[in-house]
Amino acid sequence: MISRTASDASFILVGPETSQTLGVSGERSPVYPSSEPPSTPLPAPSTFAHDWSKTGTGGISVHGRHFVDAYGRVCILRGVNLSGSCKTPVNHDHDTFPADHAAVTFVGRPFPLEEAHEHFSRLRRWGLTFIRFLVTWEAVEHTGPGVYDTEYLEYIKNLLSLLPQYGMTAFVAMHQDVWSRYSGGSGAPAWTLEAVGFDLHGLEEPGAAWLKGVRGGGHTEEERGLWPCGYQKLAAATMATCFWAGDTFAPKLKVKNQAGEEVSIQSFLQTAFLNMWEVVVQTVGELEGVLGFEMMNEPHRGYIDLKSMYAFDYNTDLHLGHVPTALQSFMLGAGHSTAVGHWTRSFPLPTRLTSKRVINTAGQKAWRDDGPTQGKCLWEMHGVWGWDTQKNQGVVLRETYFTKDPMTGRKIDWYTDFYYPFLGLWAKRVRSASSAADKLIFVEPIPNEFCPSSWTAERRPRNMVYAPHWYDLNSLFAKAFRDFTVNVQGLSRGMFPLKAFYWGQQGARDNFSLQIRNIVEAGYRSLGEMPVIIGECGIPMDLNKGEAFKTDDWTWQLRMMDAMVTALDRSLVGFTLWNYNPDNDDHRGDDWNGENFSWFSRRRALPPSLLGYDQASSTLDNGGRILRAIVRPYPAKTAGIPLRFDYEMNTGVFTYEWVIPKTSSSAPASRLSDTSVANPPRAGHPVLKSKTTEIYMPSMLAHGEKLVVQGLAPDDEYAYDESRQTLTIELSELVPGKVHRIVVAVEPRPRAAFRVNNIWDDFGSSIAAAAFFLLAFLTSLILAFFGYMS
Repeated sequence: MISRTASDASFILVGPETSQTLGVSGERSPVYPSSEPPSTPLPAPSTFAHDWSKTGTGGISVHGRHFVDAYGRVCILRGVNLSGSCKTPVNHDHDTFPADHAAVTFVGRPFPLEEAHEHFSRLRRWGLTFIRFLVTWEAVEHTGPGVYDTEYLEYIKNLLSLLPQYGMTAFVAMHQDVWSRYSGGSGAPAWTLEAVGFDLHGLEEPGAAWLKGVRGGGHTEEERGLWPCGYQKLAAATMATCFWAGDTFAPKLKVKNQAGEEVSIQSFLQTAFLNMWEVVVQTVGELEGVLGFEMMNEPHRGYIDLKSMYAFDYNTDLHLGHVPTALQSFMLGAGHSTAVGHWTRSFPLPTRLTSKRVINTAGQKAWRDDGPTQGKCLWEMHGVWGWDTQKNQGVVLRETYFTKDPMTGRKIDWYTDFYYPFLGLWAKRVRSASSAADKLIFVEPIPNEFCPSSWTAERRPRNMVYAPHWYDLNSLFAKAFRDFTVNVQGLSRGMFPLKAFYWGQQGARDNFSLQIRNIVEAGYRSLGEMPVIIGECGIPMDLNKGEAFKTDDWTWQLRMMDAMVTALDRSLVGFTLWNYNPDNDDHRGDDWNGENFSWFSRRRALPPSLLGYDQASSTLDNGGRILRAIVRPYPAKTAGIPLRFDYEMNTGVFTYEWVIPKTSSSAPASRLSDTSVANPPRAGHPVLKSKTTEIYMPSMLAHGEKLVVQGLAPDDEYAYDESRQTLTIELSELVPGKVHRIVVAVEPRPRAAFRVNNIWDDFGSSIAAAAFFLLAFLTSLILAFFGYMS
């Protein structure tokens, strides 16, 4: 396929008094950021709207709830998680796992250096230039404590150093799920589990971890979605508890550190983690393309604050398949066969207990006899439970052990007692490791929790960015998306069930919008004016039993992605989609726990020799799925404060409103009354040094079409350059408090991908008929009653 050129596109400006047609190369010169006079050097004409390099922005910083460039313009950052493939090593072997864990290599994750030009060019074309770059503890320090993989560190340094050439910036995120690959997820090295006393080859039989998904499973119906249950299984829950609060809950567990000194398990794990992070920051912290760092993906509290040894919280902990309680986990790990409940999918509750089965009939222990616990359960060693030899069963000895400090009886809180203090230690190490003092610190709460109100100012690192995750839990759990959607977030917080049910595409957009807005505004309420991005959000490609792989009809995936990105647009937040994975294919998916979230599959793409690499080259689109829902216009850099943004992908029309702030160099007031998405503070913004707003306008949408811009004043200027995929709007003057509104469309309108239906479209006549007959019936009853009375 030959790359298209921009020579045959034309564009129209429609304002109050003007209507003009322009060729894409521009009969007028392109407009670039300008002011009168500029106080900082302006970007070169080669930059583009979604260029986050210093050349394109002059440097990105945070101010209030916004990212801003050197000209005071508000930046909305959009990009991807790069990549799901980083969870597993290049030489991962499904058949031999967990053997040879010290000899793994992650060099080449997410892709080899020689492929970087292809992938970075593709993401640049798609406007996804903000990267959440995934690193795992295992990738850096898999051989043993203090033994760092210098080849891998050199690889990520070389890869990240390329980002500014493509206008990209990244924050480096230390990824983990369920603690480690060796406990069923990703993240920490195998030796961390061995340090606590676990037998890596003895975790599956006693139900201490589910490892089949890491071995390539998770695709069958009975295996689908089991891996998140690992958070409350013995291995992952114990590791998280020891990491965050080993001094409090496991003080008897002592291990030797690198210096041969006997230290607590918490000190051992946290020191190793901080030392590893310091090496990472020393390696990449001074790179221009690295905007900041994220301490840990989706942190989990383990057993901390566990209310009952006999049950888990149904609202927060997934129950699917065999899910042992804490006591059952302890008994199983100690080698005792135990009857465990089996949970299956249901409705309206997501799962229900359907049976019980005795597991670990072989009497396998999860603990090593030569480990620091000498083969004994860590929690039995601390008197949490014991084995009644007369009754031949386990008994709980300290029911409230994980809710209070065992020594003082003081009630504990995971956030205030453990997470915030360690976050502060980590941030201090990061800032002292290199000249990374101005790097941003990205943080998130426990998954699916709103930002806690306890996150007060003294508990926040400087230059903090709140980066929670969001997924539609109902569709994720069911691996299905149709017209009926459910607000699981609302149901888990007591919403009246009928209010939590939505119908049609309009309903899905409204449902997702409410959920994401709730997360964002909860952040503003707790943290005040602080930037929020959604660090992970995405949809499964294998929805609806993978029918799209057979039919190549991706309409439902397109609809779900559209609903999600529309919701993100409405919340005026940046995001990094999960995920761009070059190794994805239809059969294996992302090759980790049965997940299949990558909307790009290189196996479906053209070979590199047939690609064009400029932004207008459509050849880069090959291998992408549902791109119409992903590659869409957005206001990248705004000379003002965004108020409203909406894009309808079926018509190609987007509407954008922004306001010129009252200029001030002081920090914005953190007023709890201004926590809504729709009402951002309009004062206290940095002085605008540019009148130019830059909008990412994809070539995919605009090529060969007329671009119609409505709403500009007669003296305002504009230009569109398809080669840079940039629509620039330059205002004639910056009037504080003035609201600007533009509507941009392409003509002719694109063909609709689907119908934006709602319950009234689909059932309005039936509802009206039913209402009519009900009214008629009630009327007849009333008339009959009065007739009888008379």
